[in-house]
Amino acid sequence: MHDSDSTALLALIACGGPVAPRRRLLETTTAPAAALALGPCGWRAAGLGEAQVALLRSPEPAAIERARTWLAEPGHHLIGWHDPDYPALLRRGPSPPLALFVAGDPAYLWHPTVAVVGSRGATPGGRDNAARFARAFAKAGFAVGSGLAAGIDTAAHRAALDAGGLTVAVLGTGPDIAYPPSNRGLHAAIATAGALVSEHLPGTGARREHFPSRNRILAGLSLGTVVIEAAERSGALITARLAAEAGREVFALPGSIHNPLARGCHRLIREGAALVEAEHEVTAALAAVATQLAADLRVRLGTPIHTDTDDASPVGPSAPPAGTDERRVWTALGTDPVAMDELVVRTGLTPAGLSSMLLAMELEGRIVTQHGRYSRIR
Repeated sequence: MHDSDSTALLALIACGGPVAPRRRLLETTTAPAAALALGPCGWRAAGLGEAQVALLRSPEPAAIERARTWLAEPGHHLIGWHDPDYPALLRRGPSPPLALFVAGDPAYLWHPTVAVVGSRGATPGGRDNAARFARAFAKAGFAVGSGLAAGIDTAAHRAALDAGGLTVAVLGTGPDIAYPPSNRGLHAAIATAGALVSEHLPGTGARREHFPSRNRILAGLSLGTVVIEAAERSGALITARLAAEAGREVFALPGSIHNPLARGCHRLIREGAALVEAEHEVTAALAAVATQLAADLRVRLGTPIHTDTDDASPVGPSAPPAGTDERRVWTALGTDPVAMDELVVRTGLTPAGLSSMLLAMELEGRIVTQHGRYSRIR
Protein backbone atom coordinates (compact mmCIF):
# COMPACT_ATOMS: atom_id res chain seq x y z
CA MET A 1 0.00 0.00 0.00
CA HIS A 2 1.36 3.42 -0.93
CA ASP A 3 2.12 5.83 1.93
CA SER A 4 -0.64 8.18 0.77
CA ASP A 5 -3.18 5.35 0.82
CA SER A 6 -1.98 4.13 4.20
CA THR A 7 -2.29 7.60 5.71
CA ALA A 8 -5.72 8.10 4.15
CA LEU A 9 -6.93 4.73 5.45
CA LEU A 10 -5.68 5.58 8.94
CA ALA A 11 -7.66 8.83 8.79
CA LEU A 12 -10.78 6.92 7.75
CA ILE A 13 -10.29 4.52 10.67
CA ALA A 14 -9.63 7.32 13.14
CA CYS A 15 -12.81 9.25 12.29
CA GLY A 16 -14.89 6.48 13.88
CA GLY A 17 -18.65 6.23 13.70
CA PRO A 18 -20.71 3.89 11.50
CA VAL A 19 -18.55 1.58 9.39
CA ALA A 20 -20.88 1.04 6.42
CA PRO A 21 -20.53 4.57 4.97
CA ARG A 22 -16.74 4.36 5.18
CA ARG A 23 -16.74 1.00 3.44
CA ARG A 24 -18.95 2.57 0.77
CA LEU A 25 -16.34 5.29 0.24
CA LEU A 26 -13.70 2.66 -0.47
CA GLU A 27 -16.04 0.69 -2.74
CA THR A 28 -16.79 3.72 -4.92
CA THR A 29 -13.21 4.90 -5.34
CA THR A 30 -9.97 3.31 -6.50
CA ALA A 31 -8.03 3.66 -3.25
CA PRO A 32 -8.19 5.28 0.22
CA ALA A 33 -6.33 8.39 -0.99
CA ALA A 34 -8.96 8.85 -3.70
CA ALA A 35 -11.73 8.45 -1.11
CA LEU A 36 -10.15 11.11 1.08
CA ALA A 37 -9.72 13.41 -1.93
CA LEU A 38 -13.50 13.49 -2.50
CA GLY A 39 -13.79 16.07 0.25
CA PRO A 40 -16.75 16.85 2.54
CA CYS A 41 -19.39 16.77 -0.21
CA GLY A 42 -18.30 13.33 -1.37
CA TRP A 43 -18.04 12.06 2.20
CA ARG A 44 -21.56 13.23 2.99
CA ALA A 45 -22.85 11.67 -0.23
CA ALA A 46 -21.46 8.32 0.94
CA GLY A 47 -23.44 8.70 4.19
CA LEU A 48 -20.84 9.98 6.63
CA GLY A 49 -22.22 12.06 9.49
CA GLU A 50 -21.07 15.54 10.42
CA ALA A 51 -18.93 14.30 13.30
CA GLN A 52 -17.12 11.93 10.93
CA VAL A 53 -16.68 14.68 8.35
CA ALA A 54 -15.20 17.00 10.98
CA LEU A 55 -12.70 14.34 12.11
CA LEU A 56 -11.75 13.54 8.53
CA ARG A 57 -11.05 17.21 7.86
CA SER A 58 -8.85 17.44 10.95
CA PRO A 59 -7.50 14.01 11.92
CA GLU A 60 -5.70 13.72 15.25
CA PRO A 61 -2.00 13.85 14.26
CA ALA A 62 -0.77 11.94 17.32
CA ALA A 63 -3.05 8.95 16.68
CA ILE A 64 -2.06 8.79 13.00
CA GLU A 65 1.64 9.05 13.79
CA ARG A 66 1.41 6.39 16.49
CA ALA A 67 -0.22 4.04 13.98
CA ARG A 68 2.41 4.81 11.32
CA THR A 69 5.16 4.07 13.84
CA TRP A 70 3.54 0.74 14.72
CA LEU A 71 3.15 -0.19 11.04
CA ALA A 72 6.84 0.51 10.41
CA GLU A 73 7.78 -2.42 12.67
CA PRO A 74 8.51 -5.82 11.04
CA GLY A 75 5.53 -8.15 10.93
CA HIS A 76 2.97 -5.37 11.29
CA HIS A 77 0.32 -4.92 8.59
CA LEU A 78 -2.79 -2.91 7.71
CA ILE A 79 -5.39 -4.53 5.45
CA GLY A 80 -8.24 -2.33 4.24
CA TRP A 81 -11.66 -3.13 2.80
CA HIS A 82 -10.33 -2.25 -0.67
CA ASP A 83 -7.42 -4.70 -0.36
CA PRO A 84 -7.58 -8.05 -2.20
CA ASP A 85 -5.91 -9.59 0.86
CA TYR A 86 -8.96 -8.74 3.00
CA PRO A 87 -10.14 -12.16 4.26
CA ALA A 88 -12.91 -13.58 2.08
CA LEU A 89 -14.84 -15.12 4.98
CA LEU A 90 -14.79 -11.91 6.99
CA ARG A 91 -16.00 -9.94 3.96
CA ARG A 92 -19.13 -12.09 4.03
CA GLY A 93 -19.47 -11.90 7.80
CA PRO A 94 -21.57 -9.71 10.09
CA SER A 95 -20.78 -5.98 9.73
CA PRO A 96 -17.20 -6.43 8.50
CA PRO A 97 -14.70 -3.84 9.76
CA LEU A 98 -13.22 -1.13 7.58
CA ALA A 99 -9.68 -2.40 8.11
CA LEU A 100 -7.59 -4.79 10.16
CA PHE A 101 -4.32 -4.22 11.98
CA VAL A 102 -2.43 -7.51 11.96
CA ALA A 103 0.64 -8.47 13.97
CA GLY A 104 1.99 -11.70 12.51
CA ASP A 105 1.27 -13.35 9.17
CA PRO A 106 -1.89 -11.93 7.49
CA ALA A 107 -2.09 -15.07 5.32
CA TYR A 108 -3.27 -16.90 8.45
CA LEU A 109 -6.53 -14.96 8.24
CA TRP A 110 -7.32 -17.03 5.13
CA HIS A 111 -6.63 -20.28 6.97
CA PRO A 112 -9.66 -22.41 7.93
CA THR A 113 -10.35 -21.35 11.50
CA VAL A 114 -12.50 -22.69 14.32
CA ALA A 115 -13.41 -20.21 17.06
CA VAL A 116 -13.18 -21.64 20.57
CA VAL A 117 -14.92 -19.37 23.07
CA GLY A 118 -16.35 -19.40 26.57
CA SER A 119 -16.30 -17.92 30.02
CA ARG A 120 -13.48 -15.83 31.46
CA GLY A 121 -14.15 -17.48 34.82
CA ALA A 122 -14.07 -21.00 33.40
CA THR A 123 -14.02 -24.09 35.59
CA PRO A 124 -10.92 -26.32 35.54
CA GLY A 125 -12.91 -28.83 33.49
CA GLY A 126 -13.91 -26.13 31.03
CA ARG A 127 -10.30 -25.06 30.55
CA ASP A 128 -9.31 -28.70 30.03
CA ASN A 129 -12.02 -29.13 27.40
CA ALA A 130 -10.96 -25.94 25.62
CA ALA A 131 -7.37 -27.17 25.50
CA ARG A 132 -8.39 -30.65 24.32
CA PHE A 133 -10.56 -29.33 21.49
CA ALA A 134 -7.99 -26.71 20.47
CA ARG A 135 -5.19 -29.28 20.30
CA ALA A 136 -7.32 -31.55 18.15
CA PHE A 137 -8.25 -28.71 15.78
CA ALA A 138 -4.61 -27.65 15.46
CA LYS A 139 -3.50 -31.20 14.69
CA ALA A 140 -6.30 -31.51 12.11
CA GLY A 141 -4.93 -28.46 10.26
CA PHE A 142 -7.38 -25.84 11.49
CA ALA A 143 -6.33 -22.56 13.05
CA VAL A 144 -7.80 -21.88 16.49
CA GLY A 145 -9.43 -18.48 16.87
CA SER A 146 -10.35 -16.80 20.12
CA GLY A 147 -10.31 -13.44 21.88
CA LEU A 148 -7.22 -13.61 24.13
CA ALA A 149 -9.40 -13.16 27.23
CA ALA A 150 -8.80 -15.04 30.47
CA GLY A 151 -10.29 -18.49 30.94
CA ILE A 152 -11.41 -20.44 27.88
CA ASP A 153 -9.71 -18.12 25.36
CA THR A 154 -6.32 -18.38 27.05
CA ALA A 155 -6.55 -22.16 27.35
CA ALA A 156 -7.44 -22.51 23.65
CA HIS A 157 -4.65 -20.23 22.38
CA ARG A 158 -1.99 -21.90 24.54
CA ALA A 159 -3.05 -25.40 23.54
CA ALA A 160 -2.93 -24.54 19.83
CA LEU A 161 0.57 -23.11 20.18
CA ASP A 162 1.75 -26.06 22.27
CA ALA A 163 0.47 -28.42 19.56
CA GLY A 164 2.56 -26.60 16.94
CA GLY A 165 -0.57 -25.24 15.26
CA LEU A 166 -1.84 -21.82 14.24
CA THR A 167 -3.87 -19.51 16.42
CA VAL A 168 -5.54 -16.18 15.66
CA ALA A 169 -6.43 -13.75 18.45
CA VAL A 170 -9.03 -11.06 17.80
CA LEU A 171 -8.53 -8.16 20.18
CA GLY A 172 -10.86 -5.61 21.71
CA THR A 173 -7.88 -3.26 22.13
CA GLY A 174 -5.29 -1.87 19.77
CA PRO A 175 -2.95 -4.53 18.33
CA ASP A 176 -0.14 -3.41 20.64
CA ILE A 177 -2.11 -3.73 23.88
CA ALA A 178 -2.13 -7.02 25.79
CA TYR A 179 -5.39 -7.47 27.71
CA PRO A 180 -5.61 -8.78 30.31
CA PRO A 181 -2.05 -7.73 31.20
CA SER A 182 -1.38 -11.23 32.50
CA ASN A 183 -1.54 -12.42 28.88
CA ARG A 184 1.34 -10.22 27.75
CA GLY A 185 3.58 -13.22 27.10
CA LEU A 186 0.83 -15.04 25.20
CA HIS A 187 0.15 -11.87 23.18
CA ALA A 188 3.82 -11.80 22.09
CA ALA A 189 3.87 -15.53 21.31
CA ILE A 190 0.83 -15.27 19.05
CA ALA A 191 2.34 -12.32 17.18
CA THR A 192 5.36 -14.52 16.47
CA ALA A 193 3.68 -17.84 15.62
CA GLY A 194 0.16 -16.79 14.62
CA ALA A 195 -1.73 -13.54 14.10
CA LEU A 196 -3.11 -10.80 16.34
CA VAL A 197 -6.00 -8.92 14.76
CA SER A 198 -7.68 -5.64 15.72
CA GLU A 199 -9.84 -3.03 14.05
CA HIS A 200 -8.65 -0.43 16.55
CA LEU A 201 -5.75 1.98 16.19
CA PRO A 202 -2.54 1.13 18.02
CA GLY A 203 -2.61 2.58 21.51
CA THR A 204 -6.34 1.96 22.00
CA GLY A 205 -6.87 0.64 25.51
CA ALA A 206 -9.50 -1.75 26.83
CA ARG A 207 -13.03 -0.37 26.61
CA ARG A 208 -16.14 -2.28 27.61
CA GLU A 209 -17.96 -1.55 24.35
CA HIS A 210 -15.12 -2.91 22.18
CA PHE A 211 -15.31 -6.49 23.41
CA PRO A 212 -18.81 -7.38 22.16
CA SER A 213 -18.02 -5.73 18.81
CA ARG A 214 -14.76 -7.69 18.40
CA ASN A 215 -16.84 -10.87 18.59
CA ARG A 216 -18.30 -10.18 15.14
CA ILE A 217 -14.76 -10.25 13.67
CA LEU A 218 -14.01 -13.56 15.37
CA ALA A 219 -17.30 -15.01 14.11
CA GLY A 220 -16.65 -13.63 10.63
CA LEU A 221 -13.15 -15.09 10.35
CA SER A 222 -14.24 -18.55 11.50
CA LEU A 223 -15.87 -21.44 9.69
CA GLY A 224 -17.56 -22.40 12.93
CA THR A 225 -17.74 -21.46 16.61
CA VAL A 226 -17.44 -23.90 19.51
CA VAL A 227 -18.80 -22.70 22.86
CA ILE A 228 -17.11 -24.59 25.70
CA GLU A 229 -18.69 -22.98 28.77
CA ALA A 230 -20.91 -19.92 28.96
CA ALA A 231 -23.35 -18.32 31.35
CA GLU A 232 -26.77 -17.34 30.06
CA ARG A 233 -25.52 -13.81 29.48
CA SER A 234 -22.00 -13.84 28.07
CA GLY A 235 -19.83 -12.60 25.23
CA ALA A 236 -19.47 -16.17 23.98
CA LEU A 237 -23.20 -16.26 23.24
CA ILE A 238 -22.85 -13.03 21.28
CA THR A 239 -20.15 -14.66 19.15
CA ALA A 240 -22.35 -17.72 18.64
CA ARG A 241 -25.35 -15.60 17.64
CA LEU A 242 -23.31 -13.59 15.16
CA ALA A 243 -21.84 -16.79 13.71
CA ALA A 244 -25.33 -18.26 13.24
CA GLU A 245 -26.59 -15.06 11.62
CA ALA A 246 -23.68 -15.25 9.17
CA GLY A 247 -24.61 -18.82 8.24
CA ARG A 248 -21.67 -20.37 10.08
CA GLU A 249 -21.80 -23.53 12.14
CA VAL A 250 -22.32 -23.24 15.90
CA PHE A 251 -21.40 -26.05 18.32
CA ALA A 252 -21.88 -26.26 22.08
CA LEU A 253 -20.63 -28.64 24.75
CA PRO A 254 -23.28 -29.84 27.19
CA GLY A 255 -22.57 -29.77 30.90
CA SER A 256 -24.02 -30.44 34.30
CA ILE A 257 -27.43 -28.96 35.05
CA HIS A 258 -25.88 -27.75 38.32
CA ASN A 259 -23.15 -25.76 36.56
CA PRO A 260 -24.26 -22.17 35.84
CA LEU A 261 -21.60 -21.99 33.10
CA ALA A 262 -23.38 -24.78 31.22
CA ARG A 263 -26.66 -22.91 30.97
CA GLY A 264 -25.57 -20.78 28.03
CA CYS A 265 -24.49 -23.89 26.12
CA HIS A 266 -27.79 -25.62 26.91
CA ARG A 267 -29.66 -22.58 25.67
CA LEU A 268 -27.70 -22.65 22.40
CA ILE A 269 -28.46 -26.34 21.95
CA ARG A 270 -32.19 -25.70 22.50
CA GLU A 271 -31.98 -22.96 19.86
CA GLY A 272 -30.40 -25.25 17.27
CA ALA A 273 -26.65 -25.35 17.93
CA ALA A 274 -25.05 -28.75 17.38
CA LEU A 275 -24.37 -30.67 20.58
CA VAL A 276 -20.82 -32.00 20.44
CA GLU A 277 -18.98 -34.34 22.76
CA ALA A 278 -15.87 -35.07 20.68
CA GLU A 279 -13.51 -32.98 18.57
CA HIS A 280 -13.91 -35.05 15.41
CA GLU A 281 -17.62 -34.14 15.30
CA VAL A 282 -16.60 -30.52 14.66
CA THR A 283 -13.84 -31.20 12.13
CA ALA A 284 -16.07 -33.55 10.14
CA ALA A 285 -18.85 -30.96 10.00
CA LEU A 286 -16.46 -28.24 8.79
CA ALA A 287 -14.56 -30.23 6.13
CA ALA A 288 -16.81 -29.12 3.24
CA VAL A 289 -16.71 -25.41 4.08
CA ALA A 290 -12.93 -25.58 4.48
CA THR A 291 -12.76 -26.80 0.88
CA GLN A 292 -14.78 -23.77 -0.23
CA LEU A 293 -12.31 -21.49 1.56
CA ALA A 294 -9.53 -23.13 -0.47
CA ALA A 295 -11.42 -22.20 -3.63
CA ASP A 296 -11.65 -18.57 -2.49
CA LEU A 297 -7.91 -18.50 -1.85
CA ARG A 298 -7.12 -19.93 -5.27
CA VAL A 299 -9.20 -17.13 -6.83
CA ARG A 300 -7.21 -14.62 -4.75
CA LEU A 301 -3.95 -16.10 -6.03
CA GLY A 302 -5.22 -15.90 -9.60
CA THR A 303 -4.54 -19.56 -10.43
CA PRO A 304 -7.14 -22.23 -11.09
CA ILE A 305 -7.78 -25.09 -8.72
CA HIS A 306 -6.57 -28.33 -10.24
CA THR A 307 -9.66 -30.55 -10.15
CA ASP A 308 -8.72 -33.16 -12.76
CA THR A 309 -8.89 -36.49 -10.93
CA ASP A 310 -7.88 -38.64 -13.89
CA ASP A 311 -4.19 -38.48 -13.01
CA ALA A 312 -4.65 -38.87 -9.27
CA SER A 313 -2.18 -41.23 -7.67
CA PRO A 314 -3.52 -44.03 -5.48
CA VAL A 315 -0.83 -43.30 -2.90
CA GLY A 316 -1.09 -39.53 -2.63
CA PRO A 317 -2.21 -36.28 -4.27
CA SER A 318 -1.30 -35.61 -7.88
CA ALA A 319 1.27 -33.03 -8.89
CA PRO A 320 0.01 -29.54 -9.81
CA PRO A 321 0.00 -28.56 -13.52
CA ALA A 322 3.42 -28.21 -15.13
CA GLY A 323 4.71 -24.69 -15.68
CA THR A 324 2.93 -23.16 -12.67
CA ASP A 325 4.47 -21.67 -9.53
CA GLU A 326 2.52 -24.27 -7.59
CA ARG A 327 4.38 -27.02 -9.52
CA ARG A 328 7.67 -25.29 -8.67
CA VAL A 329 6.75 -25.43 -4.97
CA TRP A 330 5.67 -29.06 -5.30
CA THR A 331 9.01 -29.95 -6.89
CA ALA A 332 10.88 -28.19 -4.09
CA LEU A 333 9.03 -30.23 -1.48
CA GLY A 334 9.62 -33.83 -0.50
CA THR A 335 8.46 -36.25 2.13
CA ASP A 336 10.99 -34.80 4.57
CA PRO A 337 9.78 -31.54 6.21
CA VAL A 338 11.35 -28.37 4.80
CA ALA A 339 11.51 -24.95 6.47
CA MET A 340 10.05 -21.85 4.81
CA ASP A 341 13.48 -20.21 4.42
CA GLU A 342 14.79 -23.20 2.50
CA LEU A 343 11.71 -23.23 0.25
CA VAL A 344 12.28 -19.55 -0.57
CA VAL A 345 15.79 -20.44 -1.73
CA ARG A 346 14.66 -23.48 -3.71
CA THR A 347 11.73 -21.81 -5.49
CA GLY A 348 12.90 -18.21 -5.89
CA LEU A 349 9.44 -17.03 -4.80
CA THR A 350 8.84 -14.19 -2.35
CA PRO A 351 8.01 -15.23 1.23
CA ALA A 352 4.54 -13.64 0.98
CA GLY A 353 3.68 -15.36 -2.30
CA LEU A 354 5.11 -18.66 -1.12
CA SER A 355 3.18 -18.48 2.16
CA SER A 356 -0.14 -17.98 0.35
CA MET A 357 0.61 -20.80 -2.08
CA LEU A 358 1.57 -23.21 0.69
CA LEU A 359 -1.64 -22.35 2.51
CA ALA A 360 -3.72 -23.10 -0.60
CA MET A 361 -1.91 -26.41 -1.15
CA GLU A 362 -2.48 -27.35 2.48
CA LEU A 363 -6.19 -26.60 2.20
CA GLU A 364 -6.37 -28.77 -0.93
CA GLY A 365 -4.82 -31.67 0.96
CA ARG A 366 -1.55 -31.75 -1.02
CA ILE A 367 0.85 -30.87 1.78
CA VAL A 368 1.05 -30.89 5.55
CA THR A 369 2.73 -28.48 7.95
CA GLN A 370 4.19 -29.29 11.33
CA HIS A 371 6.05 -26.81 13.52
CA GLY A 372 6.51 -24.43 10.58
CA ARG A 373 7.99 -27.07 8.23
CA TYR A 374 6.28 -28.35 5.09
CA SER A 375 6.17 -31.71 3.31
CA ARG A 376 4.06 -33.54 0.76
CA ILE A 377 1.27 -35.72 2.06
CA ARG A 378 2.35 -39.31 1.62
